[in-house]
Amino acid sequence: MRPESDIDNSLGSNGAIAYKAILDGTMVGGAIVVVDIERKHGSLDLLYVRSGEQGKSIGKRIWQELERRHPEIKVWETCTPYFDKRNIHFYVNVCKFHIVEFYHPRHPDPATPNDFIGDGGEGMFKFRKDLEII
Repeated sequence: MRPESDIDNSLGSNGAIAYKAILDGTMVGGAIVVVDIERKHGSLDLLYVRSGEQGKSIGKRIWQELERRHPEIKVWETCTPYFDKRNIHFYVNVCKFHIVEFYHPRHPDPATPNDFIGDGGEGMFKFRKDLEII
């Protein structure tokens, strides 16, 4: 679970949009994205599926809806803790992101606030999905 301060930092970013996923009248998940229309860049800061709802393709449907709602975005990036195998599987195998960098204490992400504690100091994989037609 991400600490509240990490979520607040995401929501306070310029271009932040929060979404909630509703299925049969029940909130089953949500996401926070930060979009930069000029750069055609998007950051997936948070995607979550409610406890008890995992394994039903809800995360995949949330991601597909985010891409559908933001066709102007040509590059998406996100991060997840290195130890979270389920998330790594989801981003690489389901959403088709690529791992592009590994952040850890000796190679920190320069864009991460000093008070970020979402990875527990263990390290983060950075993922990128490039939708540009080459």
